[in-house]
Amino acid sequence: MAHAPRSAGVLLLGEPVRWETSLQLITDVLLSDGNPGTGLATAPYPHLPVLASNTDLLWMAEAKMPRFGHGTFLLCLEAIYRKLTGRELHYTGLTGKPSLLTYRYAEGLLAQQAARRGWAAPIRSLYAVGDNPMSDVYGANLFHQHLQTQQEGAARSCASILVCTGVYGPQAPSPTAPAPGSEGCPFHGHRDFGFRPELLQAAHVVSDLQEAVRLVLRKEGWAV
Repeated sequence: MAHAPRSAGVLLLGEPVRWETSLQLITDVLLSDGNPGTGLATAPYPHLPVLASNTDLLWMAEAKMPRFGHGTFLLCLEAIYRKLTGRELHYTGLTGKPSLLTYRYAEGLLAQQAARRGWAAPIRSLYAVGDNPMSDVYGANLFHQHLQTQQEGAARSCASILVCTGVYGPQAPSPTAPAPGSEGCPFHGHRDFGFRPELLQAAHVVSDLQEAVRLVLRKEGWAV
């Protein structure tokens, strides 16, 4: 009789094609303590480590309406786990925007590329371009605040630039706290990042990526 291999944890990188199958298998792993070939009378808690990347609730493609992102898949998994166990799903780590870890990693890559090109002057100003206020802008602003408190490292600022060619549109209502009856657009960020309205305000709002590049060139003294 074949036995399913024991799992040491769950790694979630992006939304799958068959959601129901993936949700079932991940739940099996969590409720069986990594050994879905056997059943346990009581679900273990704390459960196995869960690491997830990309918490965007929505993203834009060719369709007129936003598409479900990996954040929506995580929301389904959290709801299922809570319904079955009465407990909250715990993440050992969350990466991807707006996680600080992701921006610090990107800063490190930029420093490596600059060193390979022989650039002596440190990179002081960073720019983050995105179409989603609740992940791209939120993360860039969070990283900017982080840079203000750091003594080490070359970067001193990270400016958020919001483009209007994706999830965000100029007529979109402002996000509000996730409270019943609140006006505006509900906050779509992941529960573990909390809601801080000031982090949703982009430093610059432009029409598209081309305008964003021109803005950066002007800011850096390379007017076009």
